[in-house]
Amino acid sequence: MVDWVPQLEILGHRATGGFMSHCGWNSCMESMTMGVPIAAWPMHSDQPHNVMLITNILNVGMYVRDWTQRKELVSSKVVKEVVARLMVSDEGVEMRKRAAELGGSVRRSMMDGGVARVELDSFVAHVSR
Repeated sequence: MVDWVPQLEILGHRATGGFMSHCGWNSCMESMTMGVPIAAWPMHSDQPHNVMLITNILNVGMYVRDWTQRKELVSSKVVKEVVARLMVSDEGVEMRKRAAELGGSVRRSMMDGGVARVELDSFVAHVSR
């Protein structure tokens, strides 16, 4: 029995069109890397800040519930509306397109010669000298 979900495999599956997440940093990075837009539902810690990046700056996600309304109950109607917006609206189509483009950029940055790989190699060289 496995007591965890292979999140990267699920996010990487071609049938995955969106990801409902509390938006911890690892989940945000995994979703962005795989090019999957996020239905964001922050709960605590770094999550409200991560959601601002996802929704307001990168435009690869939308709020299920804003952090300022964290003590309010989210109805099934709201969840249904957000999922529908993410999956079938023109806004959702554009968001999935941006997420796919961002995912490609992130993956290229991690390849040999990519900016993230170059910076990581530089850091490792610096701390190991």
